[in-house]
Amino acid sequence: MAADTPQAGQTPTGKTQTGKASYFHPSLAGKETASGKPAAPRRMTAASRTLPLGAKAQVTNLETGKSVAVTVEDRGPYAKRRIIDVSPKAAEQLDMKEDGVATVQVKPLAVPPKPSAP
Repeated sequence: MAADTPQAGQTPTGKTQTGKASYFHPSLAGKETASGKPAAPRRMTAASRTLPLGAKAQVTNLETGKSVAVTVEDRGPYAKRRIIDVSPKAAEQLDMKEDGVATVQVKPLAVPPKPSAP
């Protein structure tokens, strides 16, 4: 296994996470994210404090069992006790838009390789 590939159930900062998710407001559309890409409410993206930019993760709403795959393009969430912010499209597919917050499991699927030193 490559050194940059997490073992099953592991994130760069520990195990698969369980906690609260929220979603970012559509008014952020077009604003630059930490990845340099504009925020796009209709893409399957997320903001995470622990997963590296470009990482792919599976987010599962533990109440409904619905899951989506997202790409981490931004940092956050900045609200206390939340582990991930998802795009409005991802929130819709997770069936969490009405409540705005859901208890989720975040499992990394792919972590981009670290750039090699020159």
